[in-house]
Amino acid sequence: MNILFVCTGNTCRSPMAAAIMNKLAIENDLDIRIESAGLFAKEGEAASPEAVEALKKYDIDLSDHKSKQLTPELIAQSDLIVTMTQAHKLILQDLAADKTRTICELADMEGDIPDPFGGDLKEYEETADKLYIALTQLSDKLAEIQENQQNN
Repeated sequence: MNILFVCTGNTCRSPMAAAIMNKLAIENDLDIRIESAGLFAKEGEAASPEAVEALKKYDIDLSDHKSKQLTPELIAQSDLIVTMTQAHKLILQDLAADKTRTICELADMEGDIPDPFGGDLKEYEETADKLYIALTQLSDKLAEIQENQQNN
């Protein structure tokens, strides 16, 4: 399964989500490929320093991240597109409505993942914590799906 995490600029939320999901996928032996992109990203930008710092708590190194613009090719390659907000999902409705969900929908949580851009480290840490909770639930669901597929 190919999962694409999408936010606005691909320097905070979606790279943090992709990195956390990658860690959870390894821990849970999930057969998934993970990428991230931004709806309005500038190619090649580094993750924000606060995002890098916030993920250290989870022993995740985000320092090598380079932002990517969302492209039709990335959409086509993805089995599941996970947005940070309902607004992001609405932007993708015409392009990939059938495979686009918000992270909170998938994790049975209310609301959106707030954008910490421009905020302090505490805001980034709160975003990382919310992402970790949501993605733990998502990885549990994916593990169950994969187990069921292997047993059938």
